[in-house]
Amino acid sequence: MIKKAGYLLFAMFYYLSRLFPRDRKKIFLVATHDDSPEGNIGIAAEAIQQRGEGYHLIWFTREDRITDPINFFIRKAYHLATASYVFLDNEFLPMAYLRFSKSVKVVQLWHGTGTIKKFGQDVNMGALGRLEYLANQNITHLIVNSEEVKAEYASAFGVSEDKIYPIGLPRTDLLLDSHFLEDKRAQFLDQYPQVRRKRCILYAPTFRDSEVDSPRIHLDLKKMSDQMGSEDVLLIRLHPHVAQKISWEEDRWDNIINVSEYPGVTTLLATADVLITDYSSIVFEYCLREKPMIFYAYDLEHFEKEGRSFYRDYRSFVPGKVVRSTEEVLKCLQMAGENKSAAFTKQMFDKLDGNATLRLLELIF
Repeated sequence: MIKKAGYLLFAMFYYLSRLFPRDRKKIFLVATHDDSPEGNIGIAAEAIQQRGEGYHLIWFTREDRITDPINFFIRKAYHLATASYVFLDNEFLPMAYLRFSKSVKVVQLWHGTGTIKKFGQDVNMGALGRLEYLANQNITHLIVNSEEVKAEYASAFGVSEDKIYPIGLPRTDLLLDSHFLEDKRAQFLDQYPQVRRKRCILYAPTFRDSEVDSPRIHLDLKKMSDQMGSEDVLLIRLHPHVAQKISWEEDRWDNIINVSEYPGVTTLLATADVLITDYSSIVFEYCLREKPMIFYAYDLEHFEKEGRSFYRDYRSFVPGKVVRSTEEVLKCLQMAGENKSAAFTKQMFDKLDGNATLRLLELIF
């Protein structure tokens, strides 16, 4: 109820601000998931500025809190009301109570490069689902990587397929830039010299709705530390909601490093020699590196029946071995498993030429 009141107050100041003329060069950026230079919004913003056409960018991030009402309700509502372009990487629920002029372009880039598990309108019911649906009706352009996923994204966002453009997402440009990735890996090795000449194994599990209040790490870290190869080091990247609730003893294991707070997941993808994940969309980014992946789906049946479920048959879809225990993870790490990344990438990406950001700017501007 309090949040709804906040959204309505934002809407009131938005509509008051529409009395001011709209600025044809103003772009409002909603980057509440990833406001780093490596996120879809950050990459697009940098490209817009490099064009030198006089656009000015107004950012709305997680730092813009309701506890600063002058900024949140007045400044940001004013800038949104007078912008000609809106870019988002997440849901922005105040938009459920807003309507834009027909000439305003509202571009949803989202924060995932693809999806395995269902999301949005396919899982969120009740008041939240209704708010998301209403907010999404403002979208004029929903950007995805492939024709293959248009129906899934149309369903998840509650929009028609004619608003979906499979031109590729900006983040794929970074992940295809070998020089950029080499620089990122070098930066990480400078910060963590102990992992030089080691095989870096990245464990990046997805967030589970059922563990909001009591999250835990299901991979047996002691067993991993004891039984991994002498040349192996495990990097753990937890979801932000989980990381802030998990206590961590930094020096407990010499061969396990918590990188949950490391700025920018791209650097970790550039560094990792193997990825262990489950239902996370990180697979759509790491597959571009064409390196081995292990899918530690310890709760697969529960996730299928009680959790979000999937858009496709999980076992046949993911590009790697599906395992159910820490012992199986260790066994896979000892073996040279089949790498299915190439076939997966061909299916899930229409264009991998490093020009997704350029196509985006040509489409919108």
